[in-house]
Amino acid sequence: MEKEGYAISKWHDTKEIYERIDNLLKQPVRGIKKDAMDRYIEYFNTKCSKSKEIITEAKNYIPGGVQHNLAFNYPFPIVITKAEGAYMYDADGNRYIDFLQAGGPTILGSNYKPVQEKVIELIKECGPVTGLFSEYELKIAKLINKHMPSVEMFRMLGSGTESVMAAIRIARLATKKKKVIKLGGAYHGWSDQMVYGLHVPGTRGFEAHGIPSSCYKHTQEVFPNNIEQLERKLKFNKLRGGTAAVIVEPVGPESGTRPIDKDYNKNVRELCDKYGALLIFDEVVTGFRIGLGGAQGYFDVKPDLTVFGKIVAGGYPGAGGVGGRRELIECLSAGLQGGKKRAYVGGTLAASPLSAAAGYYTLLEIEKTNACEVAGRAGDRLTKGLLELIEKYKLPYVAYNQGSICHLETTGTMFVKLLSLGSMNEIKRRKKMMEEMGAAYMAEGIITLAGSRMYTSLADTDDVIDEALNRFEKVFKNVEGV
Repeated sequence: MEKEGYAISKWHDTKEIYERIDNLLKQPVRGIKKDAMDRYIEYFNTKCSKSKEIITEAKNYIPGGVQHNLAFNYPFPIVITKAEGAYMYDADGNRYIDFLQAGGPTILGSNYKPVQEKVIELIKECGPVTGLFSEYELKIAKLINKHMPSVEMFRMLGSGTESVMAAIRIARLATKKKKVIKLGGAYHGWSDQMVYGLHVPGTRGFEAHGIPSSCYKHTQEVFPNNIEQLERKLKFNKLRGGTAAVIVEPVGPESGTRPIDKDYNKNVRELCDKYGALLIFDEVVTGFRIGLGGAQGYFDVKPDLTVFGKIVAGGYPGAGGVGGRRELIECLSAGLQGGKKRAYVGGTLAASPLSAAAGYYTLLEIEKTNACEVAGRAGDRLTKGLLELIEKYKLPYVAYNQGSICHLETTGTMFVKLLSLGSMNEIKRRKKMMEEMGAAYMAEGIITLAGSRMYTSLADTDDVIDEALNRFEKVFKNVEGV
């Protein structure tokens, strides 16, 4: 490993990755052959009939038929009844290799028994929520501080979205400034002010509606890796009241789908210090997946505030929190403050005994099993195998990873530049192909995130990864031009 205790064995050459993605965009779309796609659709209609029946009814009561964005798959969502280790099982009894891992939080593998047993024991004793203090709130805060010294204090919340909201509120209170700069394409939750420049840099409010334009008044975006553009924005803001914070996903927007240069975070840290802005690391995905020290430990950059989610509750509900320097986090103090200025946050189910205990025992198990490194090696093996298959079948596809966060770009949908009206048609065409690729993977027994991202876990042995690569090869054999 490049740094002991971290999932990332090496930091990829980002210039090479972007060159390969540019090449992918220049190539004709290489999707699944029509006859093969027909066979895959037949799989869903015949082998997943119970899922189809349930989803058909669900559409009468739930918008789109599902309650969670990740569950919306082509040709219809699959109903999962069991998750265990590296596998998931659907309502028809079909087994799938699980590279979704609930969107990233289950780095120990799904339904990890040692944590499950502790949670069941706690529920039997006091139930999942009391509304009062649990000792696990202290235990998890101390354990996070042990591994992330920058988190001198920690306030647990219910989700990553509200944790980002809290971090921004703290930054504005502490700096007395309003502007917040994010990297275009990054996802920092769905609050009004942050659903901006989503997925594709430069798109501003294009993908979110029902939000007054005034909510974006103090939100700005810059292109990833363009440190000069960030400094220009900070300099411009300084003349007009200043910048409260710069918020980044430290491996790059969309969980590293747009990877950043290895020294980028250090450069951002220096600019924040120069212009009096706070640096917020959104470690919702990277916290305790890149390593127990988070991405900040790997890059050796100390943010002022850190946003948590996903793994902080071990895959159980109520996964969120914000931590950082003592003088900053103290403004989140509970109770009546007698007029003292504070950044007010709340949440009836925040820091419940269930979520705090699940997170605490998850972190202990990650320590015990070296889960970050094990999952990272699985990610390396998966990526290496995918690159070999891409070369074998002479496909223009691109595979890369940041440890246990793996990417497989077959369409480059989110990299299409919005330069003309024709760009939208191109995006729709590539999005359709991405959906079909995801369906093909699932029909071959692999669950991914939107057909382009995969999370590996402690449960992914060499045999699991090799089995997955055999299934990916079956899909690649059905690609046009092969």
